[in-house]
Amino acid sequence: MATTSGSAAFNLDLSELVEEAFERAGGELRTGYDLRTARRSLNIMFADWANRGINMWTIEQGEIVLTQGQNTYALPDDTVDLIEHVIRTGGNVSSTQADLTITRISVSTYATIPNKIQQARPIQIWIQRFDGQNSPTGLTLNGAITATSTEITLSSVIGLPATGFIKIDNEIINYGYISGNVLNNCFRGQQSTTAASHTTTTAVYWAQVPAVSVWPTPDSAQQYTLVYWRLRRTQDAGGGVNVMDVPFRFIPCMAAGLAYYLALKVAGGAERLPVLKQQYDEAWQLAADEDREKAAIRFVPRQQFIGGT
Repeated sequence: MATTSGSAAFNLDLSELVEEAFERAGGELRTGYDLRTARRSLNIMFADWANRGINMWTIEQGEIVLTQGQNTYALPDDTVDLIEHVIRTGGNVSSTQADLTITRISVSTYATIPNKIQQARPIQIWIQRFDGQNSPTGLTLNGAITATSTEITLSSVIGLPATGFIKIDNEIINYGYISGNVLNNCFRGQQSTTAASHTTTTAVYWAQVPAVSVWPTPDSAQQYTLVYWRLRRTQDAGGGVNVMDVPFRFIPCMAAGLAYYLALKVAGGAERLPVLKQQYDEAWQLAADEDREKAAIRFVPRQQFIGGT
């Protein structure tokens, strides 16, 4: 009697995936440029997937220990968005641990808060979805700083936002406000970087890191930890031997999608476009319908009473 393989580890590395896609598109993988253009198309497709909805395999839990007086905190650069978040008190191993709701608000709501530095337990969060780029500013340090400096004097502040993050050498720094050419209320070593000394005239970059701002600003009454579940970017396609950062459930969708993208570029691929597009859409829908939470949903009505005369 025949036996099964005993293995359930089938996957495709990049070169195998590209070969499959080229064959579907009516072409053939022959040159290094063919692999290069396929890798570029694959990365564009991954970006499109992030816009189509939540990719369950890219959800990761993270934590940020909040600091008294600091209301803005950096997230990892590959963060797309946060899907859940709570404020934890009592620590991770304490019997008194409590996860408390923190409500997401828009930039419009955050802007209307009269006193953004009021201190208490945070109850609201505004998420800033920057892309993690470090932009040259032409600015430099006007005087050396130590690893503990909380005020940083620059040659100018033109081009910097009123509050945010800068990068000096390998350190990310959060600043609270600007007075003259001085960045004030600086919190050092953000985004898992290390606070360090920096010499005068060192270049200063505007760090457009994804971030969250909480309100009220944390006080010292107890230790607060922001616990969040984030949606991260799918990892890049990489070299020819890399396996994609995609679960096996999406292999048919990935192959169909890449074939469609390649047919847009290869000679003779245009005549196959309608069929390839239909196959891609069907494969995506099947994968997306499976890639979802399978827990029960509970709706709780909110009662509201409006008084009258």
